[in-house]
Formats: sequence, C-alpha cells, structure tokens
Amino acid sequence: MLRAELRRVDWASLECGLGDSAEHVPLLIEVIITAETPQDMIGYTLDGHVEECTIIFECTPPVVGVIMAALAGDLSTLARDVLLQTLRFVAAGSDDHGPTAGNEGLGKGCRHHVQEGFWKLVQIGLTGTAEDAEMVADICESFGIGGDKAIFYQAELRERMHAKTKRGRRV
Repeated sequence: MLRAELRRVDWASLECGLGDSAEHVPLLIEVIITAETPQDMIGYTLDGHVEECTIIFECTPPVVGVIMAALAGDLSTLARDVLLQTLRFVAAGSDDHGPTAGNEGLGKGCRHHVQEGFWKLVQIGLTGTAEDAEMVADICESFGIGGDKAIFYQAELRERMHAKTKRGRRV
C-alpha cells in the first residue's frame, strides 16, 4: 500500500521546502522506512523538505497520505517514531497558509489524510509507549480531527500517558 501511494503521486510537479521539485521525497521516505539503525538515516530526513519549523509546503499533504499508508503497515519502531514526529510537526503547521493544486488549503489536505487514518493513529497511541500516546494525542489535537470521538480518544491517550509516567516507567 505504501509503495503504491508513493507511485500514485506526481512528485516532480510538487515543490518541497527547499524550493525544488519534490521528486526526491520518495527516496527519503524509502530510506526512513527501511532503516535498521539511526545511522542508516543520516542525511535522509523529511525536515526541510516536508516541513520546516512547522511551516508546511506543497508536497506536504501527499507526504502525509504516504505516512498514513506507512503507519497502517508493518514498520520498525524507529521508522514509526520518525514518521509520527513528522506528523506532529506537520500538525503544528497545518494552518492553511497556501493553496494546493486542487485549491484546497495545505492544512486541510493534511487533515484529510490524517482523518482517514484516525483509527490507526489511535491504535498506535493505545498500544504503544507513553510517548506514542502523547504524540498521537498531540497530532489529533493539533489537526482538530474526529469531533467528539477525537476528544474522547485524546483524553484516553493522555490518561494512558500519565498512568505510565506515574508508575515511574516509560514503556
């Protein structure tokens, strides 16, 4: 599913945060999802390409779609953590600063993809570590997704985070 989503997007027609074509972004994502150690990722980051200090770019909404497809699959903890952190930064910058090719705000495009994968995010937060729970709650809150169900699950995720932290261990 992830690789199909990567092929579905015309990356060359999109601009990344460096002001260049985003055609190199699939390689960055491939390296991240296949890396076995943090050293394998040296020089391959989505920072600056997909978001920079919570500023998002034309290629960001499709990247969020790819991230959500990746999170639905079997990922290493390392790759999952990097992708969740990227989502957290994107969520913080999803203020609709510019239009996408489809006249949809960038933030709205990102929210759409995250909304589609809401249940997978909640599953990661409820079954992962306290840090995962906190990150997923932050992502959902920043994107403002899910209405009443999101509010309920954000509270569940925050409770999970606090319960694990109170016991003095971070799982």
